[in-house]
Formats: sequence, C-alpha cells, structure tokens
Amino acid sequence: MAFVTAVTLGLWCLGLLLWWKFHVPSNLPSNLPKIPVYVSLLGLWSDLGQDEIYDRWLRKPLEQHGAVRFWFAGRWSILVIKPQYLTDLFRNENIYAKAGNQKKIPWSVMASLLGDNIISSHGDNWRLYTSIMKPGMTKRNFDCRQLVNKSRKLVELLLQAQSRTAAGKGVVINPFILRYAISVMGQSFLDIDFQCLEDQENPIIELQTTIKRSIFKPFYMNFPVADKYPALFPSRKRAFTLVKRFESLLCELIRDRPRTGSEKKHQSDNDQVVHMLEQALKEGKITEKQYRDNLKITFVVAHENTQLLLNSMFYQIGIDQQVQDKLRDEINATRVANPTADTVNKLPYLTSVIYELLRLYPPISQLTNRVAESDVLLGDTVPVPVNTYIGWNAYGVHTSSANWGPKAQDFIPERWGLSVEEMQLKFRRDTIRGTFIPFNAHMRKCLGQAFVLLQMKIAVFELVRSMRWKVAPGYKLKLPGAGVLAPVGCRIVFEEIDIRGQVSEAESTDDGVSLYDGGDF
Repeated sequence: MAFVTAVTLGLWCLGLLLWWKFHVPSNLPSNLPKIPVYVSLLGLWSDLGQDEIYDRWLRKPLEQHGAVRFWFAGRWSILVIKPQYLTDLFRNENIYAKAGNQKKIPWSVMASLLGDNIISSHGDNWRLYTSIMKPGMTKRNFDCRQLVNKSRKLVELLLQAQSRTAAGKGVVINPFILRYAISVMGQSFLDIDFQCLEDQENPIIELQTTIKRSIFKPFYMNFPVADKYPALFPSRKRAFTLVKRFESLLCELIRDRPRTGSEKKHQSDNDQVVHMLEQALKEGKITEKQYRDNLKITFVVAHENTQLLLNSMFYQIGIDQQVQDKLRDEINATRVANPTADTVNKLPYLTSVIYELLRLYPPISQLTNRVAESDVLLGDTVPVPVNTYIGWNAYGVHTSSANWGPKAQDFIPERWGLSVEEMQLKFRRDTIRGTFIPFNAHMRKCLGQAFVLLQMKIAVFELVRSMRWKVAPGYKLKLPGAGVLAPVGCRIVFEEIDIRGQVSEAESTDDGVSLYDGGDF
C-alpha cells in the first residue's frame, strides 16, 4: 500500500512539474494559435527538416494570423512572420530589446561560448561595441585578392577530392566550405590566415566542429536548464570545457599571429575588426572579457552565413543546370581573369542568384532574441506582456505567397528584376517592408551583409567558371530540424572546366603572374 501511495505521489508530482514547465502563461494573447509543444521537440526523435515541420504545423496558422504562441528553449514565446509585426519589432529597439543567450540563458554553454557581444547586447554595451567594430565590418575596401585566392584554393581542393572519389558518387562539400569560410573570415576580420584550406587537421577547425556538435543537440536546445547541472550531465561538462579550450586557442592564435602589412597606424579605413578591438582594450574602453567575447562572435558569425549559403548554392545550382549555365555564360562574357568588386557587382544575373538564394535559404532561418521591455501592442494589434520573448521565422516570411506571390517556394532569380540597380532597390525596399529579412533589418541589421554579398559573388564567380557540377545521384534534400538552414550532407559531382580560352590574355595578377600559371591573385 505504501509503495502504491509513493508511486501515485511521484506521478502526481511529475505531472505537476510537467504542467508547470509546459503550460502557456495566462498573460500571453489567447487569440493567437498555440503550436503544440511536441512540434518544438520533434528534433529529439524525428529527422524531419525545418521546411517539412514549417509546412506541416506552422505555415497555415502563421500565414493566417501572422503570429503564434510557440515553445522554444524552455519557455513560451511569440513567433511572428507578418511584415507589419516585423517592422515594428525591428524598428523599435528601445521597446523590443535584443536579448541574447547571455541574458536569456546566462548559465548555458551557448552563453559561455558567445558572451556579451555586438550582436546580442543592448543599450550602452551595444553602442560601445558598435562604435569600436562597425568601421571594420562595413568598410568598402576589403581585399578582393584574398577572396579570389581562397576561392581558387577551394576549387583546387574540391577537384582533388572528386578525383579520389568513385565516379558519380560525389564529394561531401560542407567540410571544404567550412575551411574556406573560416580562412576568409580570418584574413578579412582578424588579420590572420588560419591556414584551414592548407591544413586538413587544423585544431581551430576540429574544435569548432566538435563544439557545434556538442551545443546544438536538440535536447539541450529545448531544455537549456540542464546546463545548470553539468555534474548530472557529463556531456555538458565536456561542452563547457570545449568552449574554454576554443576561447583560449583563438585568443592565443590572435595574440601570436604574424603582423601583416594590413595593420596601418594612420589609415583607419584599412583596419580590421581585430585591430579595433585590440586598440579599445589597450585604451581601457572594454574589458578583457568583452574583448574575448567579441573576438569569438566575430569568428562565429563572420564565416557562418557564407558557409551555409555556399552549401545551399551548390545544391540549388546543382539541381538546376539551366541556372548554372546562364550564370556561367554571364561570367565568361566578362573575360576577366582576376575579378574585383567592380567586376562582380556589375553582373545582374549573378546578383539575382545570390539574392534568390538568400530568400529561399536564409542561413539563420529562425531566431528568438527580442524581449518586450514593457507591456506593448505589437504592430498595434497583438498584446505582448513585459518580459515576453519574440522571435521570427525568415523562411516563413520568404516563402509566404502573400509576400512573394504564388511561386514563393520556387527558385526564380528573375523575380528580382533585370538590372543590378533594380535588384538593389527591391532588396532595400523588401527589407524595409519586412518581407526580406536574411540579414535582419533597420537599426540592428547585420553589419557584415555587404561583405557576405561580395564574398559570395567572388566565390560563385570562380566556382562556376572553373567547374561544372550536379547533385550526386541518390542525394535528397535534407534540411536541419531547427536553427540554421542549409542542405545537410550534400554530395556534389564536379567536373573541371578549362578556362584558358575564357579570359583575356592581357590580364594578369598584380605580381605579373598569369592566371594560367596557377598564381594567386
């Protein structure tokens, strides 16, 4: 009898705990649809991609109501896709404050990894970090020679990998793209060549890969409270240790890096982000922790968008040979051996392909990192209680027929217009309207978006003219269940193109080395 009573009491307590954890707070707007909790937990047992999850459970209520009640990371929040709500959210930083993991789940592995930084901070700290780092992120004179050289090295490695692969089987592309993206990030923002493309066993790559596998496990993403108890969850203890190792290694590499000619004392327009952070630390404007946190966030975000988007590019253009051929014709028509920003920014079809990739495959597809500073009406319609977290789904915004027409889910570069000027105008207009948000919008839009666009254009220019490719037979598109958006495990079959007849022989590198000699630009 006592045993039965104890079991009954235990079950009752468990039920009470589950109710407390999962019940919807009474102050959230009841007129918004409630997405079942299990939808957020599908990653624990299902291999459904976020496109499948969105279409099955989220698309209809979100497109009908513009917002829903959604459970994520251990709390109920409001998820929105309606442009009216998004523009209100993005324009009013003082009402809907940025609240990253350091505020939302300060005890977590994620908070330990990224800390308080330019992306997640709010108020005085954000203004401080922006005043220091913005010039290095938004400058107009990034070295295209480095982008070209790394893109050519990526081509070389992909072709080498294909030569070692059975005919028709294809190459798993993400490991190569990750190494490329980190190499470019290091040279462009941290004044260091991590040598990721040259060293296959690079320790910074190994740590980065291991950390991602540790952090983004569905259970801990949905129940971050487990991070409070690393003694009970050994994998979280290991994750904290990995984060410390990553921080120590990154800071050590940056501290001991060879100083390059890019560091010029009296030419601030040539400074990189790392120079500005080092100077701010030296002058006492920021603490050692703030310096380290912003180094880490620069490392992570300055390579991730390009990494994800290149994966999507290889897949999308690999299944659409017509787009690939049209792109190649435009690129070859330039007859330029060594592309510059001026070269690629004049190409309308290349521009439209990049924009359309961002629309259909927004790298960061869903974020919940705004919190209401007071009771407020979102878009003058939805009552949002103070301290409620609000997120958005960029994939949902970009594939809504109300925003992009009946073929919103199709890849159609031509939808952007005919001229580069027309495309850029549409890009800006739809961003302001809240119908195109791959880089966020308004005051807190991504400071590195111009660099991402330039890097993508240079990379695609070199990749498309140097290789043909197709998606390997048997591969079916698989997207992650949550978080970032890009094909998982994509295999590509590559074929080299002889480009010697496609460029003007008058063109050469700055060193006088012909492209045909394999010299770096």
